Amino acid sequence: MQSEKQDPVNYYVGIDVGTASVRAALVDQFGTIVAHADQSIQIWEPKPDHYEQSSDDIWAACCTVTKKIIQGVDVAWIRGLGFDATCSLVVVDKQFQPLAVNYEGECKRNIILWMDHRAASQVDRINGTQHSVLSYVGGVMSVEMQPPKLLWMKENLRESCWEKAGYFFDLPDFLSWKATGVTARSLCPLVCKWTYSPDKGWDDSFWKVIGLEDLVADKYEKIGNQVLSPGASVGNGLTPEAAKDLGLAEGTAVAASLIDAHAGGLGVIGADVKGHNLPCENQPVTSRLAVICGTSSCHMGISDAPIFVPGVWGPYYSAMVPGFWLNEGGQSATGKLIDHVVRGHVAFPELQAKAAASAQNIYTYLNSHLDLIKKSLPVGFLTVDLHVWPDFHGNRSPLADLTLKGMVVGLTLYQGLDELALIYLATIQAIALGTRHILETMQSAGHHISTLFLCGGLSKNPLFVEMHADITGKPIVLSKEVESVLVGAAILGACASGDFASVQEAMERMGKIGKIVLPNHRDKRFYDKKYEVFLKLVEHQREYKAIMQGI
Repeated sequence: MQSEKQDPVNYYVGIDVGTASVRAALVDQFGTIVAHADQSIQIWEPKPDHYEQSSDDIWAACCTVTKKIIQGVDVAWIRGLGFDATCSLVVVDKQFQPLAVNYEGECKRNIILWMDHRAASQVDRINGTQHSVLSYVGGVMSVEMQPPKLLWMKENLRESCWEKAGYFFDLPDFLSWKATGVTARSLCPLVCKWTYSPDKGWDDSFWKVIGLEDLVADKYEKIGNQVLSPGASVGNGLTPEAAKDLGLAEGTAVAASLIDAHAGGLGVIGADVKGHNLPCENQPVTSRLAVICGTSSCHMGISDAPIFVPGVWGPYYSAMVPGFWLNEGGQSATGKLIDHVVRGHVAFPELQAKAAASAQNIYTYLNSHLDLIKKSLPVGFLTVDLHVWPDFHGNRSPLADLTLKGMVVGLTLYQGLDELALIYLATIQAIALGTRHILETMQSAGHHISTLFLCGGLSKNPLFVEMHADITGKPIVLSKEVESVLVGAAILGACASGDFASVQEAMERMGKIGKIVLPNHRDKRFYDKKYEVFLKLVEHQREYKAIMQGI
């Protein structure tokens, strides 16, 4: 990788645990990904809205991908390791052995996945308390956060799980424990998903009023009473056992972790944009919104002072960038929704066959097919009579309504490839309209956002990016390294190593911008009308739900 004549280059390992796979990257001090690898992980769905994973399976995948990316590298050059992961809930006993989070008693399945909605009744009761901590989660706690899941376990698995549990970890914190043997938690997941306050700590009254007073009794040992800032060095670095598992050197610095979306924000939002004539140039970083788009999407905006945005999580102090307040909007199903709509269509086998015959993936083929059928009009205008409301898995932001469902208006009897391409386009537009809805809500509350920074798997799709630019009316910046989440995780490792003075310095030095996509303002009127229809759809849904109430 380097010759003896070159100056030594420092490397960092970033490990990202997503919903369906674990990825790792070897990143140099300039933010360039030198090597990367991925491996799928298991998901169990024992019943509707129950999604589970295995911490053993995930750690094994972390080890496999790390060993792949460091092949041929002297590990002495690898200065630090950073983890990010989904905000899933890991349960282990007092000896750190997996505990079953299911009725079947399958201990291997000891993780409640972030997208699990089993605790719907518990979160309703928690929100009914109107406790003051809820003001820091947009006024309404999400079923995807940890308190309702903990309450569900106490009420449904008391003897088999709750009473035997020694520790409840957010998945990013489990990984740093596994690597270092230290149970310290990162500020990021605790503040964002557990109601921890950076200045006040845990609020005893909240846990007591929701029925989890036993967590208070043991001084929060089970959920974390030692808290570190993201990027801080954890313990003495890699333990001998973890070093052997990962193929790295014992004592390699390990960083306090981040939630995966926050790592993506870290990897992209601080990049130097000088010379690109963007509206955020020479403006504070608070003028930028990072949108991390994968299975779901997260919208990360930061501010100097706390901004309370109805239906948007936060404000969270220092949860992503130290010294800044974070607001986090989100859409629970985006990449997953597009897959669901496309793969469930009757014309999908035809699409699959034609894409394979042309040696393209299905989405590249669909984008090309839309170009063929658009004629003289801009491609987005093809959906003038077809509209989608995208909340097939409830609305996370800005309506914070778990009960909302997906809607499609404008279907015909035709079911060919053209119709599949159109519903695919309408779904992408609906996701972009949802981003506009979140953006406008944040702006109304006091954010001043001029530029969107996109990363994640969906940012590789040119149509997805184009629709977000045209529908929001904002320029889109794409990272030079498409895998910004992995760069963000590596930035954590770089900070833990001491090679950078601050997270902000590492963000600016290691985050690099690539392509810029500008909005087509000529199409503004069309997308303003689409947005009007979009907002009408949810009004109508609420109207018919009210009509059917009590049946």
